Parts: sequence; structure tokens; C-alpha cells
Amino acid sequence: MQIASKILCLQALIFITVLNVFHNKSELSHHLNSLKVKGKTLGFVPTMGALHEGHLALVKKGLSDNDYVITSIFVNPTQFDNEQDLVKYPRTLESDVALLKTVNETKIMVYAPTIEDIYNHNVQSERFNFDGLENEMEGAFRTGHFNGVGTIVKRLFEIVKPHRAYFGEKDFQQLQIIKKLVALYDIPVEVIGCAIHRASDGLAMSSRNTRLTKEHRKAAPFIYKTLKSAKIKFGTKSAKYVTEWVEKQFKKQPLLELEYFIIADTETLKPLKRKSTKKTYRAFIAAYAGDIRLIDNIALN
Repeated sequence: MQIASKILCLQALIFITVLNVFHNKSELSHHLNSLKVKGKTLGFVPTMGALHEGHLALVKKGLSDNDYVITSIFVNPTQFDNEQDLVKYPRTLESDVALLKTVNETKIMVYAPTIEDIYNHNVQSERFNFDGLENEMEGAFRTGHFNGVGTIVKRLFEIVKPHRAYFGEKDFQQLQIIKKLVALYDIPVEVIGCAIHRASDGLAMSSRNTRLTKEHRKAAPFIYKTLKSAKIKFGTKSAKYVTEWVEKQFKKQPLLELEYFIIADTETLKPLKRKSTKKTYRAFIAAYAGDIRLIDNIALN
């Protein structure tokens, strides 16, 4: 009897684990609707998987604000302009689910759809006009990227219908674009930006960090160190001066290749031409560590 009881308990645990991971939007919607009928609130954290402490910080914030959190894990093909980057992007669903269970085993659900479940055999982006936000920085260097981002986030919002959605400020341009998406399409969700989660040496948490070589991982914190110095200089120097200083610093760093450094208006993301005490600014950076592209940013005032 005791052995049979243990087996039943084990089967129940396995059932709970499977129950909380959905691969089909219809089953997910049915489950979420049953929670909403009971008056439960839903937080949403969309991810592409390969979860790390930064993702968990978003999930924990979601749990503090809501009754349940749904985390999507989907490597979205339409937001990659580099096919090799798409192919090499880590896919670690089993370990991602295990990591989420360390946060909470009963109040977190996972939506890990197939490409067909999202795109229904038509893997194409919608086209968006985000009032020019999509043309700056990442948009200028990654063709079609924000059409892909807008497409997947809009579809996920339509499927999950969360009360609140959480995004990290590491992808600050993406955060601003998603806020614009919600406003343009009148989507009833509160978009909440969360502070960048960093490793102890300052490197912004990213799923791509796992692909860094030991040498590049050791060099990568230089990015945040440079941003902090740029912030100090911005207090007394012009944007042009700070930009040229950053470019010179990267030329001295053989393991990192600067793609861009831009000081921009926080709201419009337009490059700064002349400082105004009535506006806020951020510094944005993109750099390559070998073939791994890293981004980061910092508030300047």
C-alpha cells in the first residue's frame, strides 16, 4: 500500500508539471479563462527561453502584482534578421521549466507553442508604424526586427489576454515600442518596465551570454563600465564629446567591436542634438564579442 501510495503521489506530481505547460493556444486560453472567471489576475512574461536570473526577476515581479504568471517560451523566427543567429539561439525548455518551478510550482504557467500554433503555417510579420521608434538604433541595424517583435507580442497578448505584462529595460527600445503597440491597438494590458538585471561584474543578463567564450565573457563587462563612465561625462560634456570618447575606448579593447553608441531622447529615441533640461536621455550601446551581439543601455539624467 505504501509503495502504491508513493507511485500515485509521483504520478500526481508529473500531472501537475504537464498541466502547467501548454503547447496549444486553445487549451491555454481555456485554462486562463477559468482563472479569470474566478477573478484571478494574470501577469505575463514573454521570453524566447534560455531563462536566467533576469527573466526570473520579471516573473517574481509578476507574482508580486498578480495571482498567477504566464511565461511564454518561443523562439520567434520573424524577429531574426540573421538566420544563423536563429539557428544557434539556445532552446532549453526542460531546464527553463525546472528553473521556473524553483520560483513557484503552482502559480506559474508556461506557454511553449509550436511555430504552427502561433503562425498557422504563414510565418510572416505584420507591418507596423510605431511613429518612427522602429527606425532608430536596433531598427537601423536589424532589418524588419521590430515588425517581428510587434507581430509576436500582439499575437501573444491576443492569446493570453493578461492584466499586466513585464519587460526588461535591457531592451529599452523594444519596451517603448510595445507601449506604443498597446496604445495604437488599444490593447487592455498594463506594460511594466523592469530594471536591468546584471551579473555581479555588471554584465547585463542575456540568454546570449551562455554562448560567450571565456575570454569574451571576461571582456564583456567593459560595456557597462563604459556606460557608467559615459554617464558621468554626460553631466558636463556634450553628446558628441561623450560619443567620440566611447568610440576611442572601444578601439583600445581588442575583444569587443562597437557597432553603435547613441545618446537618445528617452521618449522619441531620436539621437540627441542639443541638451534640454526638460527632457530625459539614455545612452544605448551594441557591441560584438566574437560573433555574439550584446546590447545595453543606461539612464543619463
